[in-house]
Amino acid sequence: MLPTQPNSNHIVDLINQGKDNAPALIAPNRPTLSYAELRKQINRTSDQLNEIGIDGNMTVAIVLPNGPEMASAFISIAACATTAPLNPAYRQEEFEYYLNDLKTDLLVVIEDKNAPAYKAAKKLGIPIAKLNFSTDDPAGVFELTAKKLNGHAGKISLEKKDAVALVLHTSGTTSRPKIVPLTHENICTSAKNIAVSLKLKDSDRCLNVMPLFHIHGLIAAVLASLYAGSSIICSSGFNALQFFLLLREHKPSWYSAVPTMHQTILSRASRNIKIIGETPLRFIRSSSASLPSQVMKELESVFSCPVIEAYGMTEAAHQMTCNPLPPQLRKPGSVGIAAGPEVRIMDANNNLMENEKIGEIVIRGANVTNGYRNNDAANAEAYSSGWFRTGDQGIIDNEGYLRLTGRLKEIINRGGEKVSPREVDEIILDHPAVSQVVTFSIPHKRLGETVAAAIVLNDGQKISEGEIKFFVGKRLANFKVPERVLFLDEIPKGVTGKLQRIGLAKKLGLN
Repeated sequence: MLPTQPNSNHIVDLINQGKDNAPALIAPNRPTLSYAELRKQINRTSDQLNEIGIDGNMTVAIVLPNGPEMASAFISIAACATTAPLNPAYRQEEFEYYLNDLKTDLLVVIEDKNAPAYKAAKKLGIPIAKLNFSTDDPAGVFELTAKKLNGHAGKISLEKKDAVALVLHTSGTTSRPKIVPLTHENICTSAKNIAVSLKLKDSDRCLNVMPLFHIHGLIAAVLASLYAGSSIICSSGFNALQFFLLLREHKPSWYSAVPTMHQTILSRASRNIKIIGETPLRFIRSSSASLPSQVMKELESVFSCPVIEAYGMTEAAHQMTCNPLPPQLRKPGSVGIAAGPEVRIMDANNNLMENEKIGEIVIRGANVTNGYRNNDAANAEAYSSGWFRTGDQGIIDNEGYLRLTGRLKEIINRGGEKVSPREVDEIILDHPAVSQVVTFSIPHKRLGETVAAAIVLNDGQKISEGEIKFFVGKRLANFKVPERVLFLDEIPKGVTGKLQRIGLAKKLGLN
């Protein structure tokens, strides 16, 4: 059962913020789920996981499409154990890596024996729980069915603030992504920070268009709304046409998205002026990639509401800075002021710098992860004197507003989707015709940047750009497939002879 004395640093307390009869999860053509029913769902999930043999220290991966069941499963399972939402678009080989790396104890899916996640779990011997639901039930109500784990007796606590609630992989400059564990305190603190920044009220309705395997949607849309006792409209994912239909049907007061989504929405806005005029948006939020100032101005003009740009990352359980709501100043091109954690600029020698100086952005606070899992080398590099080094470069002005000036890491930010170049390298190098490869970023008008690969073939080999894309696409998600493939006799090298990604687009004349 839910604790009678709510712990302010546990996810169940977010649910306790809501009034019993208030709507929590809303979905098209489905009965609405109330806060009272969501609390019952957590208890039901706790009982079912106990019966299966899951305890609070075990990891339960979730692979579900966007929608109310994914939102409810995240909330309910995170309250009971460590949950790991994964991208349903991954290929089987990717699922094998992530499920194994997470040491997954149970996989939750809507059973499809031909699905890549299902096949990966079967290959690895990971138990599978089937999520069952009916569209006649309130949005987010589900049952879990699975065989009992041999030799395991479930023991679940719903009260430990220092328990890990959520683990996500974050792309890094190493060949494989790192595991970020986030405790209940981390994610609840971040939810509170976002709710306070946006002045969320129980009357607000958030339209979630973000994927719920990503920190942005999980924390900014779902948990921040629950902290405020407000409602989440659960879409099936981002679709520009569906977006305007959801505006018309559910009248949200705000939504949060990445810049590429905002740009797509604007491209269809002229055809939906009547719907826009009838939708009482209080504000629009943007995060996960830099929002061009021109897009911000156009959004504000079209929707007649302020656009709030924020800066977040997985290791901070999402939000670090945020532009304030009116009447406070919003600065186009800035990601706002510190909004929860402390935010400073640090030089290469671990010295904190004064305002108006460019350096690495560092943070500390209760929302920040205590460290990557099983990665001492990454932790030694990431933490300095109690500060977490974000790997991003920026400058804080004398009014406290942060402006991002670049990334110190090599990660490719493809419209908010983070791609590890070395992960793509490893796949391409498996092709028998390839001798050398460097995956790197190139500019893109809509996405900001996208993926490219420079390849040197083995002597006497011939292969087309399309064949390389097809080869990568069979093993990696579509957003990781290079948009440009260049075949070179030699890849430019640095002074030490190492292949270098940064600056490669310019060297090859692709800027």
